[in-house]
Amino acid sequence: MAVTLEEAPWLGWILVKALMRFAFMVANNLVAISSYICYVTVLQPLRLLDSKRFWYIEGIMYKWLLGMVASWGWYAGYTVMEWGEDIKAISKDEAVMLVNHQATGDVCTLMMCLQDKGLVVAQMMWLMDHIFKYTNFGIVSLIHGDFFIRQGKSHRDQQLLLLKKHLENNYRSRDRKWIVLFPEGGFLRKRRETSQAFAKKNNLPFLTHVTLPRIGATKIILNALVARQENGSPAGGDAKELDSKSKGLQWIIDTTIAYPKAEPVDIQTWILAYRKPVVTHVHYRIFPIKDIPLETDNLADWLYQRFIEKEDLLSHFYETGAFPPPKGQEEAVSREMTLSNTWIFLIQSFAFLSGYMWYNVFQYFYHCLF
Repeated sequence: MAVTLEEAPWLGWILVKALMRFAFMVANNLVAISSYICYVTVLQPLRLLDSKRFWYIEGIMYKWLLGMVASWGWYAGYTVMEWGEDIKAISKDEAVMLVNHQATGDVCTLMMCLQDKGLVVAQMMWLMDHIFKYTNFGIVSLIHGDFFIRQGKSHRDQQLLLLKKHLENNYRSRDRKWIVLFPEGGFLRKRRETSQAFAKKNNLPFLTHVTLPRIGATKIILNALVARQENGSPAGGDAKELDSKSKGLQWIIDTTIAYPKAEPVDIQTWILAYRKPVVTHVHYRIFPIKDIPLETDNLADWLYQRFIEKEDLLSHFYETGAFPPPKGQEEAVSREMTLSNTWIFLIQSFAFLSGYMWYNVFQYFYHCLF
């Protein structure tokens, strides 16, 4: 496409801004991730003496790291509008977020919109594609205890066994509360055709804005983390009594991410900001765990129904620019999610000061040894 004389200055500014942002984020990653690793290493004796306190401190640093990633989009004008139920009310309970997956920017969006939900981010476990293990953030996720899952039929059974073992070894011991899961098992653009063929073969609805979910990881999580009553039924929360003190997993949060004009934001856009400001919309529905069927066939039907409802939610959003109101209400109410500029400044300052401190520490020991 030819560039006109009028467009040249604007494109030049976009390029300069992208290069400046990229340079800053490289520096940000170097100081923040290196400092995180150093702090976690130095605190290993505390892990032996007081494991709960160690993972609390690690979780706070993890939340700050994700806050830095959120700030990259925030200052580029990539903001979030929240709809549906208020998930802050259950931020201290155990929950699983079931999220539709359109692009890499979905992860960044969640990193942003969960920052103001108390300690949720600090006590969260992500289930993500194994390719993320090899990114700059992979080492942080490994330390924190996130799970990297390998896609494909040939790996499926083995991965589910590894997930079960991972939950048993890391979820309770590290005081995790929330799990983020993308049940579709891949991006919409990659799975849509396969999902539609499966739907046609099994007489299921034809979906275009989401794909039919896979139930394996969801079933493993529920079986491993749902507390059982004496009669074997799930012991979970009640949507009308959010102060439930029952143990174990209590809530399923059906989370639907929508982008204007169905044009998702990817991680490259989040970093380089070459796209104009975008408001991403996130819709929440909360289901008490006691209402979720745990048997395989019934759970599959329940999950399929949630994603059929997601299809309707997204269709309404793309037609009107808003999610439909809940039953019994005439109008849906949205809430603008905001990040504190002061808080962002403080965590970024801490990251760069920590990087400077650790640089001097290593430099001192280097000169002592050599």
